[in-house]
Amino acid sequence: MFRHRSLDRPVEAARRLTVGRLTLEVAGGSVVGHHYPENFDVLHVDPELPLAAVADGMGDGEGSRAAGATAIATFVERIHAGWPAVGARELRAATAETQLRVRQVGAGLAGLTGCTLTALVAEPDGGQGWLVQLGDSRAYRLRDGLLELMTVDHTMAWLGVLHGWWPANSPEAARARYQLLRYVGHPDKPEPDVLAVPLRTGDTWLLCTDGVSDQLGYHQLRDLLAERDPAQVARTLLTATLNEGGDDNATAVVIRIHPTVPTPR
Repeated sequence: MFRHRSLDRPVEAARRLTVGRLTLEVAGGSVVGHHYPENFDVLHVDPELPLAAVADGMGDGEGSRAAGATAIATFVERIHAGWPAVGARELRAATAETQLRVRQVGAGLAGLTGCTLTALVAEPDGGQGWLVQLGDSRAYRLRDGLLELMTVDHTMAWLGVLHGWWPANSPEAARARYQLLRYVGHPDKPEPDVLAVPLRTGDTWLLCTDGVSDQLGYHQLRDLLAERDPAQVARTLLTATLNEGGDDNATAVVIRIHPTVPTPR
């Protein structure tokens, strides 16, 4: 069993970004867990733009490491280059470029080069957010005490459970969890899900890799996200994954939505 904590990314104090009528308070971090010797997850909490993203490399080799790092760097670069234009067209273009660059990096490596990508970006006026989804990392929203999964897992397990091929807790579903149908680096360069989502004061958003969502149940996630400080929520979530077994790298970004307080004149 590996316990290389040196590759954890500690949760720093939450950052505040004002976007129109809303202020986003954002914090994130990552832990290696007890199973893998390295951390193949990547997260980004942008210091300038209302943008957060997580990626989870596939496997535990050089392709996994390169895919996650390349995907996040490329996607963030494209969002910055196009700002303040952000919408479905721009996000699809950013993801297409991300696919291209990960495929280029993978051409020089043996084995699979691929990763998931889940991102949330707010429009400059704060009136709306956009989710980008490829793979089985996830975005959750806690609103008025109701925790909802806002993304779909692009896995054979999701299809099988949805269509009644097997029970969610069956051995068949467990095996199918590792059969990703869409991801960054896929030979067919599949398009992402791009979802427009309203942003409302009081909402709490969670972007996480499956090291969080597979380890922590619905009610545990809901209760932990109810805490007000995003940095403390992220720390508690990551600690909980370790306490529940730490079977995978675990990464969480927590976003709390506040009203923007007008500056006195």
